[in-house]
Order: sequence, then structure tokens, then C-alpha cells
Amino acid sequence: MATVGRNNLNAKLVLLGDMGAGKSSLVLRFVKGQFLEFQESTIGAAFFSQTLAINDATVKFEIWDTAGQERYHSLAPMYYRGAAAAIIVYDITNSDSFTRAKKWVQELQKQGNPNMVVALAGNKADLEDKRKVTADEARVYAEENGLFFMETSAKTAANVNDVFHEIAKRLPRAQPAQNPAGMVLVDRPAEGARASASCCS
Repeated sequence: MATVGRNNLNAKLVLLGDMGAGKSSLVLRFVKGQFLEFQESTIGAAFFSQTLAINDATVKFEIWDTAGQERYHSLAPMYYRGAAAAIIVYDITNSDSFTRAKKWVQELQKQGNPNMVVALAGNKADLEDKRKVTADEARVYAEENGLFFMETSAKTAANVNDVFHEIAKRLPRAQPAQNPAGMVLVDRPAEGARASASCCS
């Protein structure tokens, strides 16, 4: 979820998608400004944090980069539960990764936070000559499912920061509760003293 301080917002963000779609590369580009040609597969999940200034507020993303291998799929709810935002990543040169991205969307719609900001990122946009998924197809799907869509390239950095900035702008600025739920303890020493005196005599 997103927690609010004075003009500060902490937001848990999770990246989901197929193995090899470029989730780790996107995060590495966003957090460290780096790109590795040969990125090792994530095991379980990796954690990063990055702070953005948006208008008059500061957004600190707590980013969970999940493993794309099927054997780690059962762990994913641990990471997306309570998340304020998700980026579902697919590889524009791999139509199977787009199909699996749609399955992630369906899973989040059923089990995720209903107010979650969800982005669909078509990664590897630098490989235009190998494209298998058109931008129009993905854009239509995103619009039909209430997501926002961008094509990105972790390699060239195209739109990488833009995706995170757009999420930060769309996060609900929740107001702290005026009357927090829970018990209110009232100190009444006189009653307490009487109760304890008669308790055990």
C-alpha cells in the first residue's frame, strides 16, 4: 500500500512478467542508470528502493522485482499483496510473454489491491525489427483493462523513468484517517486502584 507522511509517500511497487522480459533490467536502469547485456535470472525476488520528486511531493518506491520462472509463480502473491502499484512487463519480440502478461493482469484483478496502479510495459522496444506484439494491440488491451501502457527499452533507457514517474503521479494521495479505528485507552487511576484492590484479596 501507499503510506503518506507530510508530502511524502512510500509506495510498494512490484514487477511481474515472464522470464527474460527484462524486469530486472528495467529496475536496474531506473535505480542505478545501468544496463547489463547479460542479466542473470532473478531467484525469488530482488528488492530495490528509489525516490522521485513529483510536483510538491516525494515518492519513495519500495520495488520488488519478482522472478519470472514458473517455479516461482506461487511466491508472487507474497510480493504483490499490499502493493500500491505494479508494472507488468512483456517482451515485444515474444508473443508468449504478452500472453503471460495478460494472465498476470487477470491474477491482479482477482487477488490484488483494487486501488492498485497498474502499468503494462512492452520492453525491448529497441528490437523493432524483431517485433511480434504491436503497440496498438497492447494499447487496446491496456485500455480495456484499466491499465496504462508504455513501450520501454532498458537498453536505451527509452521511457523507463517515464513509467515510474507516471505511476508516481497516479498513486492515490490517501489522507491520514481523522478517527483511527481501534481501542481508545483512557487512564482512570481511581477505578483501576479499586479494581486491583478487590481483585485478589
